[in-house]
Amino acid sequence: MNSSSLSARRRWVASERIALGVLEELGYRVLETSRKIEINGVEVGEVDVLATDDSGKLYAVEVKAGKIDVSGIRQAYVNSLILGALPMVICKGFADDAARELADKLGVKVVQLSDVFLVESEEIYTIMREVIEETLTDYLEVFYGYSPQMKPEHLDVLSAIYSSSTIDEAASKLGVDVAALARKIEELKKQGIIPKWATKYNTVKRVVQLLIQKQSVTSALEESKKLIEVVKSYEEQFKNLQEALQLLNQQIRRLTELISKLESKIIVREEK
Repeated sequence: MNSSSLSARRRWVASERIALGVLEELGYRVLETSRKIEINGVEVGEVDVLATDDSGKLYAVEVKAGKIDVSGIRQAYVNSLILGALPMVICKGFADDAARELADKLGVKVVQLSDVFLVESEEIYTIMREVIEETLTDYLEVFYGYSPQMKPEHLDVLSAIYSSSTIDEAASKLGVDVAALARKIEELKKQGIIPKWATKYNTVKRVVQLLIQKQSVTSALEESKKLIEVVKSYEEQFKNLQEALQLLNQQIRRLTELISKLESKIIVREEK
């Protein structure tokens, strides 16, 4: 990735911020930024920065995110004339020899930023953010993405790597040398169990940690599913038991009523 992936506006804002710092480091005092240029109340342009040097000379400073061309030199010169200031451009060099010659002829002072200034904190933040996002995506794909069915020998290799702090220790646990373990890891890559982008052993170990965790989570989910099925089975049995108890209660009530009727008949006979 390079700075071209950033928007032109964001690159210019970064360049302006760098330019202000450069001016201060060179001993200039920034008076104003984004100064509008007006003629008879009509806006005809804008100067990026107004600054003065130690002697009090006023400079109209143009900031360019890239290299300055002939058109940019002319613009800086005209703007400075209107404002009664000296022309200055802060940029990343001349676009061609014509721009350089014109700047010398018109007395436009050009401050060239070295390659050190090509990447600014905002760009670094953007670059690092994208790198982190890509890295997280890679590892999330390992955890959530599809993985082929692992055989016991695959799990033996993964478990040895997972439980070891070094590749030598992992090889020792498997009873092989480091070269043999490296071949086993390459075989796991060919089978799609370990991603091919995991080139360093530390990266392989992190991937293996995710795979083992994934295996544990998968096993836990499978056990949970089985437990849920058992609970559902017990729930169904309990429901059947409730129905059986209700039926039994109904039969008991009927039997109780029958016994009551029989007792009543016996009492009547005894009275006769």
